[in-house]
Amino acid sequence: MYRLGPLFFFIFFASILFAKEPYFHKVPAKEGDFIFSFLERYHLEGYSCNFDRFYKLNNLTNTSKLVAGKKYYIPVLIYDYNGKSIRSTIGIDGWEQAVRIKKYNEQVRKEKLRRQTLVNSMILWVPYHELHCLNNPIKAEDVEIVSTNTEAVETSIDEKAEAEKRKKEYTKVDDSVLNHNNKITGYRKFPIFGSKYAYVPLLDKSLQGKVYYIVSGHGGPDSGAVGKVKNNDLCEDEYAYDVALRLCRNLLERGALVYMITRDPNDGMRDGKYLKCDIDEYCWGNLKIPRQQKRRLYQRSDAINELYERHRKQGLTDQTVIAIHIDSRSVKERTDVFFYYFPGSYDAKRLAKKLQRTLAGKYKKYRANGSYHGTVTARDLHMLREPKPKSVYIELGNIKNVSDQQRFILASNRDALAKWLYEGLVN
Repeated sequence: MYRLGPLFFFIFFASILFAKEPYFHKVPAKEGDFIFSFLERYHLEGYSCNFDRFYKLNNLTNTSKLVAGKKYYIPVLIYDYNGKSIRSTIGIDGWEQAVRIKKYNEQVRKEKLRRQTLVNSMILWVPYHELHCLNNPIKAEDVEIVSTNTEAVETSIDEKAEAEKRKKEYTKVDDSVLNHNNKITGYRKFPIFGSKYAYVPLLDKSLQGKVYYIVSGHGGPDSGAVGKVKNNDLCEDEYAYDVALRLCRNLLERGALVYMITRDPNDGMRDGKYLKCDIDEYCWGNLKIPRQQKRRLYQRSDAINELYERHRKQGLTDQTVIAIHIDSRSVKERTDVFFYYFPGSYDAKRLAKKLQRTLAGKYKKYRANGSYHGTVTARDLHMLREPKPKSVYIELGNIKNVSDQQRFILASNRDALAKWLYEGLVN
């Protein structure tokens, strides 16, 4: 026994001294990969430090192109699992942190990004951000851009049944579906759309890598223009917000990264004609909307520009601002949907023209006389001038004109507007 003791301790300490140091995983890029989609595949897009580490590991910049088939280091550390626990393997104390790492290993195995389970291979994958940058995340709301932490609003039994039906439909996903393009590949829950529309299918990833900032006009203490139908007030901010939500949802279905800059904690998408006016909207980042117009506008453009720079560093250069308003003119003056862009912005002008052409085509098909008189005009407005991405400003009609009011007080028309604007953006 006395002879075995020293031998045992020698082997024990030798195993510590000569244990392999963790190293970064290396994997090949696929055809069509860019940096964001490459890291997103391994669920690393949620932390800016992962991008910084990726650039440094591979001697790249945020504008570098990936070569299909070439192997790149990713910010995932590979450890020899000690067979006891994740915490003792990597020297951490946090239980929740260890659970997250465990779930990450299970997830990448389920998605066939790794060949064997943790226990079978005795290999532990640890995302770089778990050890080095949990204090500097791209927040969950930055990724699942329309989710909120607010409680769901009370809904009727019918709405709850409809929501449950949608959930069941979107969860019927198997491997055969996942392996085909243009099919539902799952659902995400975004409470900001309201309980009835919270479950959003991912139909495909045709817009992956594109970033949209949707800004519905006014909000908070400023309801914008106000129209009247009988005894009902029509507040511009409520109807613009509902169309904005519907547009946002369409973009999400195709894998875009979308930010609702003006947000309401409880309205969601509403199917009624008369949308209740309120003042509880806030700006992205849980910021209270100020009463003074200049401060209010800079609050929004500053939020957009901060997000723009973050995503530009990630290599996402295709970024767009869409501002949605409803005009106020003489009661007798009827207008079609029209567009503004900033003078000298070629990209914004081209996009505005695309939107105009799309609307003209839809009017020709669905309007009785086929006429459309929506214009595209250069204009020096704050939300066109100050945001760094290309920006288009949309006026949906005249909120005081009886004919124009039908365009947005009917939920089916709001839905059609959102779909047509979506088609104009992506065609």
